[in-house]
Amino acid sequence: MSKQTFLTSYFILFLTVQLFGQAAGGSDASYELRDLIDLPTAGTLKKGNLGVSFYALPFGVLTSKIELGIIKNFSLGLSFGGANLIGSGKPDFYKRPGILGKFRFYTEARSFPSLTIGFNTQGKGQFIDSLDRYEIKSPGIYLASSKNYKFLGYLSFHGIINYSLEKKDNDENINFGAGIEKTIGPTISIILEYDLALNDNSNNSLGKNNGYLNAGLRWSASYGLTIGLDFKNLLDNKNHSINDGVERTLFIEFVRDIY
Repeated sequence: MSKQTFLTSYFILFLTVQLFGQAAGGSDASYELRDLIDLPTAGTLKKGNLGVSFYALPFGVLTSKIELGIIKNFSLGLSFGGANLIGSGKPDFYKRPGILGKFRFYTEARSFPSLTIGFNTQGKGQFIDSLDRYEIKSPGIYLASSKNYKFLGYLSFHGIINYSLEKKDNDENINFGAGIEKTIGPTISIILEYDLALNDNSNNSLGKNNGYLNAGLRWSASYGLTIGLDFKNLLDNKNHSINDGVERTLFIEFVRDIY
């Protein structure tokens, strides 16, 4: 399949998703956050839910994702994007689409978090051909846990251990990350995550060994529409990157029940 055919099919599928479904921000959210900002959570789509999301980053980078809840606690997805898609000049599409899948094998109990095993080959930012990696490496194979508490709404804790398949920079370490989500009223959540980036701190990598600290907001704007604003790289972790300093990014997601 040519890249043009793939893109055409991909966005035709997106256009079939209407603005009717659930929303993800706040204490009245109808479904779980499946990702914080860069880190996945143990959340999965409900059976029959179709989710479509867009992530806009600096340098005209746009990443999109389509995900379907196949059965209870199991979802599959496909993502694609590129740099310079917004602005002028020639777009620089990613070399390959990202493949996503996650299965929650343990549902949260009173004294134990939910546990999900997943696979995600979609990174964030520009793709660096010389290192065969994204600015922010994809999670690869991961185990995620999530635990929710009632506290002035909800307070959620998330943790992840992952092994990225992007290792041409000779940094193949197992990585860890953690994050929190706090609801503010019925429609807004604030999120904070810290990616230790233990697989991104060698001589050939982009990190300075500070890790990636990111903060964001999720707003259930209407029935089926979630809008987010994120502030990434708060610790200025990128060493010789094409993009330094704090990054402001935009997140938009639609979810609807299709069966």
